[in-house]
Amino acid sequence: MDFPLLELLDEQACYGFLIDALHPHGLRCPDCGSHRYTVHRAHREPVLDYRCPCGRVFNAWTGTLLQGTQRTPAQIVLIVRGIAQGTPTAKLARELGCSRRHLLDLRHRLQHLAWVRLPRAPLPDAQAEADELFQNAGEKRPKAQQPRRPAAAAR
Repeated sequence: MDFPLLELLDEQACYGFLIDALHPHGLRCPDCGSHRYTVHRAHREPVLDYRCPCGRVFNAWTGTLLQGTQRTPAQIVLIVRGIAQGTPTAKLARELGCSRRHLLDLRHRLQHLAWVRLPRAPLPDAQAEADELFQNAGEKRPKAQQPRRPAAAAR
């Protein structure tokens, strides 16, 4: 059974989530930093284009990795969710009905940004538990073949 996730998500709620994630201190003009702007165009609602008193026209994606994207906020949220969950790019592309190549490029850019912004502070403890760290190590390679003769007779 397939669920039409894009039809179940609220575009306005997804847009609000992305605004909070991309602009934690509020949306500002990328040129002058002003909070005073008016709606310039609403042809892709809920993603609005704004005009600042300084003359700059911008939207919430301006100056971010999402600049120039034509994806809806719901699609972007699903892509970020899929990347965070480790869903393969091909599966995400099939679910969203988009190009795997373009999605892979976006995935690489988002993962690079996450890596760059990853906190580099050392762990607070001198010791760390790693009992499950290598739990799945070696599961992808084939089993080693057993010798046909005993080791002593192999000479």
